[in-house]
Amino acid sequence: MTPEPSSQTPFCLRLPAFRSVTWQQWLPSQLPSIPRQVIDLDTGDWSLSCRDLEELLGTLNEAGHPVQAVTTRCRDTMISAAALGLIARHVSPDSTSDGGTHDQAHDIGTDAELTVHRGTLRSGDHIESRGHLLIVGDVNPGGSASANGDVYVWGRLRGRAHAGRRGDSEARIVALQLRPLQLRIAELVARGPEERPQPGLAEQACIVEGAISIEPAKPPFAAQQT
Repeated sequence: MTPEPSSQTPFCLRLPAFRSVTWQQWLPSQLPSIPRQVIDLDTGDWSLSCRDLEELLGTLNEAGHPVQAVTTRCRDTMISAAALGLIARHVSPDSTSDGGTHDQAHDIGTDAELTVHRGTLRSGDHIESRGHLLIVGDVNPGGSASANGDVYVWGRLRGRAHAGRRGDSEARIVALQLRPLQLRIAELVARGPEERPQPGLAEQACIVEGAISIEPAKPPFAAQQT
């Protein structure tokens, strides 16, 4: 559930530099200095799957610090935050964070980099994005989704999906259950796998050696169980 916005200026908690220390080691010493209110979380360049982010949010919430927004320099963390229903802001990796405002930050949904759709795409429905596309819901048979970048489905993909619509062969299609009628990446087309997916195993489709290949998903969905 997304926290109700606070009327007061939110406290911003910034994680330490990635790999300098784990947040599990760092956070306990910081909790006493954090005001008991809704806060903003700046994850910097940390790459957090949905499970990672849920664990971090749960620890903060139990201590009386619910998170209303996440700022990140990592696309995977931004997608995880959006999938969990948080306000997610992306800051370009070459921008600086000095405790002031994030001039180069953009809320998802207002920036072409990531389009978020919440709800199931049914037969006849189609959604497209100029950047990456995140669907929080299922894509049913007869529904379709396309993006210039990656396509992420936080649910079952049983319709059609096209990633790398303008020829990006590095694009991928990721879903918690990847059993589509048709996959397309750049100009390559393939049918989805026929065997049943392994429970709790998110999968991705990507181009490997000139063909579309199905493999276990990388973050943000790799560690998430259904």
